[in-house]
Amino acid sequence: MHILITNDDGIFAPGITALAHALSAIAKVSVIAPDQNRSGVSSAITLENPLRIMKTPTGWWQLNGTPADCVKLALSGFLNEEPDMVVSGINAGANLGDDVIYSGTVGGALEGRYLKFPPIAISATGLRHDSMFYETAAKVAVDLVKRVMQAPPEPGIVLNVNVPSVPHDALKGMQITRQGDRHFSEPVMASEDGRGRRIYWLGDSGKVKDGSEGTDFHAVHGQYVSVTPLHVDLTAHHKTEHFKTWLDK
Repeated sequence: MHILITNDDGIFAPGITALAHALSAIAKVSVIAPDQNRSGVSSAITLENPLRIMKTPTGWWQLNGTPADCVKLALSGFLNEEPDMVVSGINAGANLGDDVIYSGTVGGALEGRYLKFPPIAISATGLRHDSMFYETAAKVAVDLVKRVMQAPPEPGIVLNVNVPSVPHDALKGMQITRQGDRHFSEPVMASEDGRGRRIYWLGDSGKVKDGSEGTDFHAVHGQYVSVTPLHVDLTAHHKTEHFKTWLDK
């Protein structure tokens, strides 16, 4: 088993270190990750600038690109041996509900959807590195990789995993969930730079709109690991007939 690991927090983030060390106990691991924090880039790829890759003292690879760039490069011949699956993370903070639209962690995982085993995007809930239980999420990643190897889900599926930041023995189990929903994001914060020019900081993610039972929000709130199967088809299939009628009006 050969696993490609990437993330969006950057090659030196504590989450990717915990993940790589845990998975190296059960598989061959290759690590290619952005050379800096690239959170919120979704599945963006670099088209206007050349990509440069450099080996780190740990033997991993850092790239001046996005998580999706890292996986594309790896799967396009950079690695001598093609990976069997991609695991992206461990992200610093949850990727719940609408977050998956923006998440670079999920974006990196999505690029591995054509491989033998479905990719996993894994995140630890919380907002501060020093309060996150990365080792808990790493143990969950090992468990899920073993499950995927034993009983591979259908091709094209991506598993979006959110792990509560608690000690591993405090987890209540795993739940298969659906995406919850957020309200629109918080207002932008206006300020000035050192030269008196107007600048803006985007507001935080919106508050929970749908965190009902069965959602990823509900599972994590109850100290369950949330596992949400995703796919790239964004078509609203249940609405296609309605819009055919609408178009004919």
